[in-house]
Amino acid sequence: MASNLKSERTLLLVKPDGVKRGLIGEVILRMEQRGLKVIALKMVQPTVEHIEGFLPKSDKWLERMGNKTLGTYEQYKMDPIKELGTKDPLKIGKMIKKWLVGFWLSGPVVAMVISGIHAIDMVRKIVGNTIPAKAEMGTIRGDYSVDSPILANIGKRAIHNVIHASGDIEEATHETEHWFSPEEIHDYKRAEEDIMF
Repeated sequence: MASNLKSERTLLLVKPDGVKRGLIGEVILRMEQRGLKVIALKMVQPTVEHIEGFLPKSDKWLERMGNKTLGTYEQYKMDPIKELGTKDPLKIGKMIKKWLVGFWLSGPVVAMVISGIHAIDMVRKIVGNTIPAKAEMGTIRGDYSVDSPILANIGKRAIHNVIHASGDIEEATHETEHWFSPEEIHDYKRAEEDIMF
């Protein structure tokens, strides 16, 4: 059991905006500086089918996205009917999903599997809040992105937040299997592992 705790795995994706901005090396550097291992790495130009298989499909997820958007419009005292033509969370969620797919297809993605102690939580801490405007300075999103939901909604596009990191063990397992075959994932011992833990 202890060896499994030392080698938790998670998926990390440098999104098209991060790739286009030359942040691949910075992302890898921050993971390795933290003592995490990159055990799989590749650049991919996603297809519609691949992204559709990656994004959640449930109406519950779509409605949650729609309700978040409605909350953003309320916060900024903007009329969603005027901007989007509807107040229906499911319809808004479907719009957002189209924007997300378009964003993921806008350029290559760098996919990697990260391994280490508490890799899922550690990577999410390094990456920062999903909403860049709320991300702490010192995190990847806090240092390299300033986008916000209202700007994305007004522009009818996805939030440009540089990176994706799996949220929990189930998501990490599903996403890793979606982006990598078992043969593409490698393990090795970092020189300092015996000293670190």
